[in-house]
Amino acid sequence: MLVKRIFYYLIGLALGSIGVYFFWQKKNATFDYGMDARTLKTIRIKHRIFSDVAKYSMQKNEIDTAKISTILRLGDVDFGKGKPRQKPCGEYYVTGRDSLKNVHLYIKRCDSTSTIEKVIVD
Repeated sequence: MLVKRIFYYLIGLALGSIGVYFFWQKKNATFDYGMDARTLKTIRIKHRIFSDVAKYSMQKNEIDTAKISTILRLGDVDFGKGKPRQKPCGEYYVTGRDSLKNVHLYIKRCDSTSTIEKVIVD
């Protein structure tokens, strides 16, 4: 009797999991609950501006906006190197991952804009 209940439970769990998976996939939902993920998401959704210093560094090091977008999607935020609580605009230091781990961004996030102040390449 117990085995039969466990069997029915596992079937229901599997069907429910499959349903939820397809439901959320069509919704295009993201689950940005970590501090890095929330910070990067708020930077990404704001109007993006590049300072002249950042533009020069990007041109010099052959970095395009697609690479910057990748860093802003998958990067790591180093809260110790930035000033996230600074008013009116918090400042963040973001490092890329994998092939972009030598690229660092210094970003100023205001109410409606995110300004890439510096693009640093090691």
